[in-house]
Amino acid sequence: MVASIILSFNKYNVITPSKFIGLDNFKDFFDDDRLGTVYWNTLKFVLILTPLHVILGLLLALAVQRKIATGLKYFYRTVFYFPVLATSAAVAVAWSFMFNKEFGVLNYFLSLFHIEGIPWMQSPSWVFLAVAIYSFWKFIGNAFLYYFIGLQNIPETLYEAAEIDGANKVQRFFAITLPMLSPMLFFILVTTLIGTTQIFDEPYLITGGGPGDASRSVNMYIYEVAFQRHEMGYASTVSISLFLAILSITVLQFALGKKWVSYDQE
Repeated sequence: MVASIILSFNKYNVITPSKFIGLDNFKDFFDDDRLGTVYWNTLKFVLILTPLHVILGLLLALAVQRKIATGLKYFYRTVFYFPVLATSAAVAVAWSFMFNKEFGVLNYFLSLFHIEGIPWMQSPSWVFLAVAIYSFWKFIGNAFLYYFIGLQNIPETLYEAAEIDGANKVQRFFAITLPMLSPMLFFILVTTLIGTTQIFDEPYLITGGGPGDASRSVNMYIYEVAFQRHEMGYASTVSISLFLAILSITVLQFALGKKWVSYDQE
């Protein structure tokens, strides 16, 4: 971080010696039209993927925990977590084929219902959704596994006592499950927000950020500026802005988390 701050005040392209240019990189930052686009793309990733991981991860864990026999629980845990362990490059190629407009699996299923194939990778309107679908599939296993572990640690006697007192399933969920899972939920919320704000691999491997900048994230833009345009000083300036954004969000989360996260589980 210290190196980034120093570089942000310099013009440096790796080959030639760095040259101090004062606040020029920061002036360029506020004049950069593309920054608004990549920040907006990143915000959309955050707003779409974070609720999906937090909510659907919990629903999957609840379904596996409550409705499936013990032996199958571990089978499904492996199935849901496998995408997280799979090599990103390999699965990205597979998903690229599935999103192919002419012979992709997704458009094949649409054709069964006489729906015209979607240009997933060619249309700015659809490419973002394609990346979001792939990203969700790749990392939903993280949220699922943490929730599953949290559910395993909730004493069954609490549910039995609540049932004797006449509490229905919904009441037991809000009175027991949610409070007991609040530390895990908070952890998933924080890590998912940080992860999606720094999203890089998924759009880079699936679309390369295209078409145009339709799916380009801030991290991808930093990579482009640093290693394709070789403007290390300006790349450092953009990376500082991303760091400050993540820091602000995280501090806000911890401040709000004090009001609803219960660490006293006794």
